Amino acid sequence: MDSNEFTQQLVMYSQVEQQIDTNDSLKTLISQGTSNAASMTTGYLGKKVSVTNGQASLTNGSATWTYNLKATAATTQLSITNANGVTVYTGTGDTASGNNTFTWDGKDINGNQLPDGAYKLTVTAADSAGNTVTSSVASAGTVTQIDMTGPTPQLIVGNMEIGLGDIAAVAN
Repeated sequence: MDSNEFTQQLVMYSQVEQQIDTNDSLKTLISQGTSNAASMTTGYLGKKVSVTNGQASLTNGSATWTYNLKATAATTQLSITNANGVTVYTGTGDTASGNNTFTWDGKDINGNQLPDGAYKLTVTAADSAGNTVTSSVASAGTVTQIDMTGPTPQLIVGNMEIGLGDIAAVAN
């Protein structure tokens, strides 16, 4: 073997070894970041959080949402879906501009009591000319647990898991 080839192979082996060390260092950093995220989420325990993904927890036959209409609506349609995306309730809602509260008794379209769990409210509103009125939906609850089994910690509020990105506000 000529000395040039030998030198090139030594350089390649050295580069591979450096890459392996770099990968190990990256794994350590990722592990530390996950631990820090888990530590930070424990500060949410016992805090009341506002959730902006439209979900609320049905607990003991009751779930409450606040929806905001940007303008007065002529009609407001409320639709609730379960965790599988199946519509379980539809009804009409308040039409006033601003914040409106809707409390659901947990009964489906046929009047059957549904099990506790996470449900999502969707609001469709229109003005008297048929134009869409912009709406947003929020709910609130107290963080009782933190699920750290997945790649990112999830807050448990009632019967639902919430990612940190869905939290709009935190209160004592």
